[in-house]
Amino acid sequence: MHQSRPESMASFWMPFTNNRDFKAQPRLLVSAEGMYYRDVDGNSVLDGTAGLWCVACGHAQPKIVGAIRAMAGQLDFAPTFQMGHPAAFELAERLMDYSKHRFAQVFYTNSGSEAVDTALKMALAYHKARGEGSRTRLIGRERGYHGVGFGGTSVGGIGSNRKNFGPLLAGVDHLPHTHDLERNAYTRGEPEHGANLADELERIVALHDASTIAAVIVEPVAGSTGVLIPPKGYLKRLRELCTKHGILLIFDEVITGFGRMTTPFAADYFDVQPDLMTTAKGLTNGAVPMGAVFSQQHIYDTFMQAPAGIELFHGYTYSGHPLACAAALATLEVFEEQKILEHAAGMQAYWADAVHSLKGLPHVIDLRSIGLIAGIELAPIPGKPGARAFDAFRQAFAAGVLIRTTGDIIALSPPLVLEKQHIDELFGKLAQVLKNLA
Repeated sequence: MHQSRPESMASFWMPFTNNRDFKAQPRLLVSAEGMYYRDVDGNSVLDGTAGLWCVACGHAQPKIVGAIRAMAGQLDFAPTFQMGHPAAFELAERLMDYSKHRFAQVFYTNSGSEAVDTALKMALAYHKARGEGSRTRLIGRERGYHGVGFGGTSVGGIGSNRKNFGPLLAGVDHLPHTHDLERNAYTRGEPEHGANLADELERIVALHDASTIAAVIVEPVAGSTGVLIPPKGYLKRLRELCTKHGILLIFDEVITGFGRMTTPFAADYFDVQPDLMTTAKGLTNGAVPMGAVFSQQHIYDTFMQAPAGIELFHGYTYSGHPLACAAALATLEVFEEQKILEHAAGMQAYWADAVHSLKGLPHVIDLRSIGLIAGIELAPIPGKPGARAFDAFRQAFAAGVLIRTTGDIIALSPPLVLEKQHIDELFGKLAQVLKNLA
C-alpha cells in the first residue's frame, strides 16, 4: 500500500484538475475510515463531500469491504454478453425492491456518464421501435451536468464542459435553468418561485414539434453546477408536459440517488415518476465503479417485441462486474441494517440549521439546502471568477475539512452516517474559513 509521496507526479494527467497548481502543492489522501480521510502527512480530514457525492455509508465500511474481498477470490470477472452470473440478477431484484418497484428493469454501466449515454440511446431506440423514428431530438437544461460522454456533454449545459469539444450531437436543445438568486435566496428546501420555467418546454415543442423530440433529461437537484434546487411544482409540471407530448422524461440521479435526499431516490422525495433514471456513485458506496439505468416496464416490453435476437445493441465489457455487484448488494444491506435513510432524515433539520447559520458571514450571497446537500454561494472576486471559492477549498483542506467547489459555489454532501458532532466540526471550521477569505 502506497503511503508516501510519489517520487514524480508527471505521468498522471488528472481529471477536472488544475494539474500545474495541484502538482506544485499536492493534496494526497492515503487512507479513509468512517467520516474521515487521512492525508499523506498523517492529518485527519473530515469528508464533507462523501468523496465525490458517492460514499453514503462512510469509508471502509466493513460489510462492503468484506463482500468485495470475498467476490474477488471467488469470481474476478464474468462476461454479461450472452452469459451471466448470479450476483447480477440478484442485485437487479434487490434494486427493484429498493426502488419500491417504481421501475421494472435495470441495465448496468460503469459510471454515471455511461448511464446517461445509455439512457439517451435507449430513448432514441425506444421511439424507433414504436414506429416514431422521427423523435431524435434530446432536450437538456442550462447548467445541467450529465457526465462527460458525447451524449451527456451535448445535453449538459455547463459552458466550460462543452466549449472545447464541439461539434457535439446535433438536434439538442436546452430548457432554462431554475436558479433565481434575486427571488429565491436563502431557501430551505424547494424555492417558491420558478415552477413556470417548466413551461419553456411548450416553447421548445412549438419550435421543433413534439414529433421530433425523444426525451427530456434533468437532474432533480443539479449538483455539479452548484446545488440548484427545483422550485415547488417544477418537476411535476415537467412530467405533465412530457406525458402530454409523448416525450420520455429521464431523471439523472447519479448524485441524488441512494439516500442523498434522505429517500431512496429524488423521484420519491418529489413524488415524480420518470420513464428512465440514471444512477451511479452511491450504488456501490463508491467502492467499485458502477452505474445503472432504471427502466419502466413499458420501455423494456417495447424492445422485447422485436424479432428474435439481440434487442438492444449496446453494453460494456464490465456491465454487471462481479465485484461491483458484490459491493452494491452489500451497500443495500448496510442501508437496510443500519437504517441509513432513517438516520439521514433525522439529521436533515440539524444540517439545514447549520447551513443557514452561515448567513451574514463575509462574501456569502446565498445558502440553499435540501436533504443532506448544501450550496454556499459566494460573491466572486471581480475579474477572477471561481478564485474566492477555490481559496476556501484550499483553506478548508488545510483546516482538516474536505469541501467541493464549482465556480464560486461551495457544495457539501457528507456521508449519510454523519452525526451532529461532524456537522458542528464541518460548519465550525467552514465559518472560520469564510471569515478569513479575502
